[in-house]
Amino acid sequence: MAAAGAGRLRRATSALLLRAPRLPVRELSAPARLYHKKVVDHYENPRNVGSLDKTSKNVGTGLVGAPACGDVMKLQIHVDEKGKIVDARFKTFGCGSAIASSSLATEWVKGKTVEEALTIKNTDIAKELCLPPVKLHCSMLAEDAIRAALADYKLKQEPKKGEVEKK
Repeated sequence: MAAAGAGRLRRATSALLLRAPRLPVRELSAPARLYHKKVVDHYENPRNVGSLDKTSKNVGTGLVGAPACGDVMKLQIHVDEKGKIVDARFKTFGCGSAIASSSLATEWVKGKTVEEALTIKNTDIAKELCLPPVKLHCSMLAEDAIRAALADYKLKQEPKKGEVEKK
């Protein structure tokens, strides 16, 4: 009996939909928000996706998120014995602008010293990617991720309490 009722409901709904006036698709869809070609390039061909060994003393990991939009960014750096960033990786859950910001950030930190990497600002990332004002939080996340990764690396370089006394 329930199946018969469901069938009647389906037929009635179909009949109503068929009689409803059709609007052109253009009127139903929201205006397209176009991304700059640099954002599209980093989104479609992200650079340096992946992870590094977070337990390594030479790897700093930054994990940041934006509760308002749900974007989460993990950025890792590998620093050599001279203090130069030789590798960087990221994993991002978020929109195209967040992924592009992460990708660009990893490209920019490679080859820099730890101190030079601290000079990368969200405004520089936003300007390079031509981010619209509603997407500026993505470049802010990228800067925060860089700073968090550098802070984690610096923390790992400090001697542990027991190590200082042994020397």
